[in-house]
Amino acid sequence: MKKIIVSGMRPTGQMHVGHLHGALLNWKSFQDDYRCFYFIADWHALTTEYESPSIIKESKIDMITDWISVGLDPNKCVFFVQSEIKEHAELHLLFSMIVPLPWLERNPTYKEQLREISTRDLYTYGFLGYPVLQAADILIYKANGVPVGEDQAPHVELTRDIARRFNYLYGEVFPLPEVMLTKTSKLLGIDRRKMSKSYNNAIFLRDEPKVISEKVSQMITDPQRARKSDPGDPSICNVYSFHEIYTDYQKVLEIGESCRTAKIGCVECKKIMAKNLIDSLTPYRERINELLASKHEVEDILSEGNNKARSVARQTMEEVRSRIGL
Repeated sequence: MKKIIVSGMRPTGQMHVGHLHGALLNWKSFQDDYRCFYFIADWHALTTEYESPSIIKESKIDMITDWISVGLDPNKCVFFVQSEIKEHAELHLLFSMIVPLPWLERNPTYKEQLREISTRDLYTYGFLGYPVLQAADILIYKANGVPVGEDQAPHVELTRDIARRFNYLYGEVFPLPEVMLTKTSKLLGIDRRKMSKSYNNAIFLRDEPKVISEKVSQMITDPQRARKSDPGDPSICNVYSFHEIYTDYQKVLEIGESCRTAKIGCVECKKIMAKNLIDSLTPYRERINELLASKHEVEDILSEGNNKARSVARQTMEEVRSRIGL
């Protein structure tokens, strides 16, 4: 039997190149060697978007469409919606009975987000208990591994603690999932901040060539390079980070040297990168358009995935109830 991995993503809009290199291509690399459960974390999205939940419903089909366009195969992966599998909520409730409060309060991600997200009231029971729901998401499929970014690693460690505590109290049910660290995407938004729809600085998989060219033309390069005659530093240039992914290796070296010696200006550099980026994203955009033309196909894939996930979750919950004595 293949080992199982589980990962999810909040439905907050269409996928951009940050998602592509920060998660989706990594997910794709696992699909031949693991049983993969990838889900739309709509309940998790409510922990921060509870005042404006419309984006959650709008994003579900868009997200699955984008996932498939980059090569995630529904014949190899199970795609599902978290809220469609009610067993997640039941396991979350049962876990909440055995998780000590200090485990949640000392979570570094919780403290960090309370400091950083000042535009929303996050002092809610749901936000504090987010890692317990995440543990239920993972353990209900008896995951052996969880691909996450470094910021989410403490949540997986807490999941291991919860599994260990449950197994101690009621008998061995859950494996202890391993953290499978995902390399953080080097690609920043066009303004050098983290790429995000909310910052209006993202390059999306669905963007038309003209839109991509316009966005690339607005990208901030080396802040110290005021004129074309000034030598630049590619190591701090966001455009060069894109070149390293989307431009031929030999050409990248050439561009880097030309930047350092002021033989190439930022405008020309951006035009070269924009063309390569457009060429690379075009197959994704074309596949997305094909899928949008037959929207029922994506809906059927999601419905089938929900059924597969529900079947596994129900089996786990039967075992959990039996162990507890419910």
